[in-house]
Amino acid sequence: MATETFTSQIERGCGLDVHKQSVVASVSGAGILSETRTFGTFTEDLYQLVAWLESLGITHIAMESTGVYWKPVYHILEDFFTILLVNARHIKNVPGHKTDKKDSEWITKLLMGGLLKGSFVPDQHIRELRVLHRHRRKLLHQRTGEKNRLQNVLEDANIKLGSVVSDVFGKTGMAIVEALIAGVTEPKELSELARGSLVRKKDQLQRALYGKVTEHHRFMLRMIVKNISYIDEQIAVFEARMAGYVKVMQHEMELLQTIPGVSTHVATGILAETGADMSVFPT
Repeated sequence: MATETFTSQIERGCGLDVHKQSVVASVSGAGILSETRTFGTFTEDLYQLVAWLESLGITHIAMESTGVYWKPVYHILEDFFTILLVNARHIKNVPGHKTDKKDSEWITKLLMGGLLKGSFVPDQHIRELRVLHRHRRKLLHQRTGEKNRLQNVLEDANIKLGSVVSDVFGKTGMAIVEALIAGVTEPKELSELARGSLVRKKDQLQRALYGKVTEHHRFMLRMIVKNISYIDEQIAVFEARMAGYVKVMQHEMELLQTIPGVSTHVATGILAETGADMSVFPT
């Protein structure tokens, strides 16, 4: 099989094959010998890689975006070189006996030929906002899970609160749950906690609140309510921190919120994923 040859589009480049404990780097270009070296992934090792590449006058680097191992490597190298983070499907090597050396050399060859298209990697400010936003989203999922577990405990005790109250986690619902945790089980006494439009549904509430609540149920409700409260506190902390990040993009935030249905949180999520610089996208 003939060896692939491409017209060089970059004067000096490097292809990286990144793993958990090692980085295989192949260099090529004008005035330097093609060479492959292996480095560790400790920070000191990565700066040794930087020093080697700088000594050769390397300007461009290409690496796969597989897993999470590329991130610390990217974070260190981005201050020194132009980096193309490439989808693994776009640099799939020809079939045969694969080695780390061959993979890095193949990446270098594609890079030098100008055949690689880098993925969108926003600046550090947006990357940090993205991490905060995604973690907040995970916290929301965790809270939803806890709320579902609370309703399951109520159902297990045959407390049909959700059949009468539209929002179990509203003022009336949580007041009743707190009372159950405190040991109140009398349906009439519990129904007196109704607020707003639920005052007219006291009779229905009494029927729904006639169950069999055990100490085990109270324990589970107590722990779940504590978890929900803790998650609420975490969400508030994350939202406050994200607010600081989007201050520098206030104009973009305002523009996004002119779109029907786009709230502050949705606008923050859009900026966290795309950034505010639309010039990085082809259309």
